[in-house]
Amino acid sequence: MPSYRAEAIVLRTHKLGEADRIITMLTRDRGKIRAVAKGVRRTKSKFGARLEPFSRVDLLVFEGKSLDIITQAESLNAYGQDLALDYSLWTAGQTMLETADRLTPEDSISAESQYLLLVGALRTLVSGEHGASLVLDAFLLRSLSMAGYSPTLDACVICGVAGVQPFFHVATGGALCVEHRAPGSVAPRPESFALMQSLMSGDWDSADQSEAKDRNEVSGLVAAYAQWHLERGLRSLPLVDRQTT
Repeated sequence: MPSYRAEAIVLRTHKLGEADRIITMLTRDRGKIRAVAKGVRRTKSKFGARLEPFSRVDLLVFEGKSLDIITQAESLNAYGQDLALDYSLWTAGQTMLETADRLTPEDSISAESQYLLLVGALRTLVSGEHGASLVLDAFLLRSLSMAGYSPTLDACVICGVAGVQPFFHVATGGALCVEHRAPGSVAPRPESFALMQSLMSGDWDSADQSEAKDRNEVSGLVAAYAQWHLERGLRSLPLVDRQTT
């Protein structure tokens, strides 16, 4: 059987039979793939622990008729070990994995940008360099943008008038002026618009100095925006601990 190597982040796993697992992964070069890891649920498995969610691994995979088969797995980073020690980090990380899973098609199309974004977000989350909520919101905004759902923040979505606008409408795709305000629009603080722009651009100096009330407002806007464009709710998002992150 032909084989290939893959650098991947494990997104989720499912039991198969008595000893095997189906591993769903986001790879650097092949997009999202599913493959069988045989015997990994046995206590004598050599690499079962390396194929848990949040693990970044280097794999040798043989192509199968229905599912590919993982024959080797070398650990590159085990982010789950650190995330498991903190509930807020764990739930934020789970939301990232679920988002990456939902946004990446399973058809062997390269998704290198999404892969690198996920790796960077998990690394930043573990480092504790920035608040977990900020890291999660930055990841959601950038991941959605890469998938073609970038919110318009610096002009009216409808007429294109530049500058900070008074309203934001999830379904329309971002900021709206007074003339084009849609039913159901909200009126975020200008500082919240600025924070979203900082998260989109990676301006962490500004993001880290933001106030709690603006972070909370942005988290609500980003959550609504993400779930609208993903068409159904993220199961892990309501579990995220926003109070301590």
